[in-house]
Amino acid sequence: MKWLPYNIINKGGKPYIKTQIQGGEEKVLSPEEVSAMILVKMKEIAENYLGRDVKHAVITVPAYFNDSQRQATKDAGLIAGLDVLRIINEPTAAAIAYGMDKKSGEKNIIVFDLGGGTFDVSLLTIDNGVFEVVATAGDTHLGGEDFDQRLAEHFVKVFKKK
Repeated sequence: MKWLPYNIINKGGKPYIKTQIQGGEEKVLSPEEVSAMILVKMKEIAENYLGRDVKHAVITVPAYFNDSQRQATKDAGLIAGLDVLRIINEPTAAAIAYGMDKKSGEKNIIVFDLGGGTFDVSLLTIDNGVFEVVATAGDTHLGGEDFDQRLAEHFVKVFKKK
C-alpha cells in the first residue's frame, strides 16, 4: 500500500480514503463518494452520447455483494445525482440481455462471469419474461488477474531455465 497515492484510514469503524488534491489540500473520501465520482463521469458520458439529461439508473453489482454493499452502491448513485431504480447482479444483467428476445417457454441458463479479480456463476430460470435467480456461487479471489499472475510466474520460470 505504500506505493499508492492515497492512504486508507479508519473513520468511525469504516475505511476512508485520504489523499491530496491539487494545491496540496488533504481530502478524506468515503468509498461511496469515490464510487459516486465514477458514476458522475459515466452519467456525463451517457448524457453526451444521448444528448439529454440522465436522471435514472439501474446499476449492476457483482453477484457476491451483500446487502450493505448494495446499499452503499445505491447511496453512491444518489450522491452522483441519480435516481437508482434498481440494483441487480451482473450475471442477472447478462441473463436479461440474453433473454430479452426469448419470451416463450421456460429456460434454465447458467451465466459465468469471469472478471478481473472474481469469478461468479449464476443459475437462472427464464419463464415467459420473468427472471428468477435459482443459485449464485463464486470465488472473490479468482479472476483474470490471477491467471495473469500465474502466466507471469510460469514464464519467469521458463526464462530462468534458459
